[in-house]
Amino acid sequence: MTNILVIDDDSTIRFLLKAILEQAGYHVLCASGGDEGLQLFRAHTIELVITDILMPGTDGLAVIRELLASDPETKIIALSGGGMVLTAEISLHVARRMGAFESLAKPFTRDELLAMVHRILQASELSTGEALQDALPLP
Repeated sequence: MTNILVIDDDSTIRFLLKAILEQAGYHVLCASGGDEGLQLFRAHTIELVITDILMPGTDGLAVIRELLASDPETKIIALSGGGMVLTAEISLHVARRMGAFESLAKPFTRDELLAMVHRILQASELSTGEALQDALPLP
């Protein structure tokens, strides 16, 4: 079963993401902040991380930087609804420049989220399959 880590300081968003993703057949771990999310990432095999950008403490940009430093192949979706200073568009642009695989502005629909998750995981499986095929000796 595919493990997805959701990091968001908003408990309602965490609950909704977990419900949508579990209903689609994924196993979901949740963290209420960046530090907790990084601990869960280190303790489990995670195929995809969905992180909010604007959070107190260790924010999503720091999480992205840390995740990619430990594993440059980490698949990340950055979420943002914007804040008092930064708009969602600016936050998500910065997240993409830092290495987030995709970005999604809040509010988003269930279908938008699931399509993005499916696309990322499918691309990941294809590249893993190609790498395995390249590693196998030819007959």
